[in-house]
Amino acid sequence: MSFAKIDLFQPTEEHKLLREMLVQFVKDKVEPQAAEFDKKEEFNLKLFKSLGDLGLLGLSVSEEFGGSNMDALSAVIVHEELSYSDPGFCLAYLAHSMLCVHNIYMNASHEQKKKYLPKLCSGEWVGAMAMSEPHVGTDILGLKTKAEKKEDHYLINGRKMWITNGAIDEKGTLADVVLLYSQTESKNNKVQLSTFILDNKCKGLSVGQKIQDKMGMRASNTAELVLDKCIAPLNTLVGDEGSSIIHMMRNLELERLTLAAMSLGIAKRCLDIMNRYAQEREAFGKSISSFGQIQKYIADSFAEYWACRTYVYNVARQLDFNKQGQRLHSDGVKLVASTMAKKVADRAIQVLGGYGYVAEYNVERLYRDAKLLEIGGGTIEAHQKNITKDLSRNL
Repeated sequence: MSFAKIDLFQPTEEHKLLREMLVQFVKDKVEPQAAEFDKKEEFNLKLFKSLGDLGLLGLSVSEEFGGSNMDALSAVIVHEELSYSDPGFCLAYLAHSMLCVHNIYMNASHEQKKKYLPKLCSGEWVGAMAMSEPHVGTDILGLKTKAEKKEDHYLINGRKMWITNGAIDEKGTLADVVLLYSQTESKNNKVQLSTFILDNKCKGLSVGQKIQDKMGMRASNTAELVLDKCIAPLNTLVGDEGSSIIHMMRNLELERLTLAAMSLGIAKRCLDIMNRYAQEREAFGKSISSFGQIQKYIADSFAEYWACRTYVYNVARQLDFNKQGQRLHSDGVKLVASTMAKKVADRAIQVLGGYGYVAEYNVERLYRDAKLLEIGGGTIEAHQKNITKDLSRNL
């Protein structure tokens, strides 16, 4: 009996070509600007819009609405390859394509999709998703932003914090489209969360402050959004009132999977850098790769990276955009991959010594970027809680 050889990481010709395109794009366009925009703490809007020409900004969206109709494994490939060079830029891409565009595609009405998706997929518009608040992160039922229904609109008041792409340039310009989660009138004394699609022309929606001096991910803009008597027409409501939890859960699995893929890109770059450096750097008359301590750093990083990569791609192959049920493993891949990336980046700095501590060799930037992945999209503590709860149901 013979078995066809299947590449776990690019099983089809389409996946292979996608990776080849991205590797070349990253080499030619992303890498030359990565250090500069990290240092300036600026989002490269021009480079971001060029992703629309490659069909990447509407990766999971059907061709009917201007997308490329690709799968979860394709999304993993894109995030892995972009993060190999510039995780901050990739985070802005994730916020647009996964948190905003994919969410609209999965949950909005046909009319809403027709209105927003073509321009979001082309890159003409930049999207953001606004959930977190100054005092609320993982605890979504603690959201204070509230939408009050009037005769022909909703009146929304509140503040959103840590919004990637909330501001899209150094002037603090508001994103073109914001997918917003808000309280609406409670039912049976229970908090009810609803989803709205707001554009930057909505009266009462503005950028409060652009968050500066972040530890990492500086090439993506982060901002506070203020809703002060924001007028949202009735047709900006996505689905029914109270349906946000369904919207969130449909999107959460893909978000965490692609954040895990970002961790793979960071780890692979750090592994490549420290391995090459250890071969070239000499001490006591021989390359430092011959010393046991250095070998441990490199070998452990190699094994952990490939173990995580296999897990991430296996989950990606099984994820169906139209079904739920992968929360256990979407939590699992982000939990192990985010922690792995930070460890590998830390080891790379140790192998490079003083050179690892400065920007020239990139690993200090990658270490700073890696830390956010243990926080954003769900903290590692939240993943541990979710996994334990899900496993208990199977006893």
